[in-house]
Amino acid sequence: MKEFIDSFLDYLSVERGLSNNTIIAYREDLNYYIDFLTSKNIGVLSKAVRNDIVNFMMDQKQKGIAANSIARRLAAIRMFHRFLARERILKSDPTDLIDSPKLWKKIPETLSINEIESLLAQPNLRSKQGIRDRAILETLYASGMRVSEAVNLKAANVNLDIGFLRCIGKGNKERVVPLGRKAVESIKRYLDVSRAHFLKNKECEFLFVSRFGKKISRQSFWKLVKKYALEAKIKKPLKPHLLRHSFATHLLERGADLRSVQEMLGHANISTTQIYTHINKERLKAVHRQFHPRP
Repeated sequence: MKEFIDSFLDYLSVERGLSNNTIIAYREDLNYYIDFLTSKNIGVLSKAVRNDIVNFMMDQKQKGIAANSIARRLAAIRMFHRFLARERILKSDPTDLIDSPKLWKKIPETLSINEIESLLAQPNLRSKQGIRDRAILETLYASGMRVSEAVNLKAANVNLDIGFLRCIGKGNKERVVPLGRKAVESIKRYLDVSRAHFLKNKECEFLFVSRFGKKISRQSFWKLVKKYALEAKIKKPLKPHLLRHSFATHLLERGADLRSVQEMLGHANISTTQIYTHINKERLKAVHRQFHPRP
């Protein structure tokens, strides 16, 4: 069955242009699914039916897998079976009648504006590395970019004169995102003081480089975010999308329209962006409970 996974992933890579990280995640999710079917003595995909997929999800839930991870695995399984049906490898798609439970749409964790300010204040601006790290944090929060997008951001795609950057997102889709004054100032300082020092007359097309003058890795990028969040004594769960979620939430709380936020985040479907409106509602409910005389 796993040879079909390879064909499917080749399709996602070549035809859909999905990123390496997404392909790796899909492979992992589908391997869990195939291993489950094998454990139930289902040796061929044509024998998998709707109940087998439902049982797989229940099995994942019993093993303590997070709801959003289960929902992501269901999405991978759905795409996989649709691909096999379309290619006529399978006669039917057993996922047709399976709905993604709405309760699985978990509200993302976000930082408050005070927590953001505390986080951004952590890098030591007396050091070249601290100046770079401040520019990274400011860029993530100002643009709402994914960590993988910021890692691959090219210096040539940042226009500090007009305060915009050109970002290549999922599926190689390009979008233009504005940068605020604080982020522009931080990037300029990094370019003036740190970047040339790290490069030591070498060349690198990527904006953010390591102390050794090479493209900074995705893991290093996230480690520094985690490091400064801990130094800021932020007790919330630290996840790669923390600044991205906060960016979207703070814009909507201050009156930004959903379509504009969708465009800046690079969401193909506005329903993905709508999750942030639930955060706003939760905040309003909390205010109501705190201040209404009859909560």
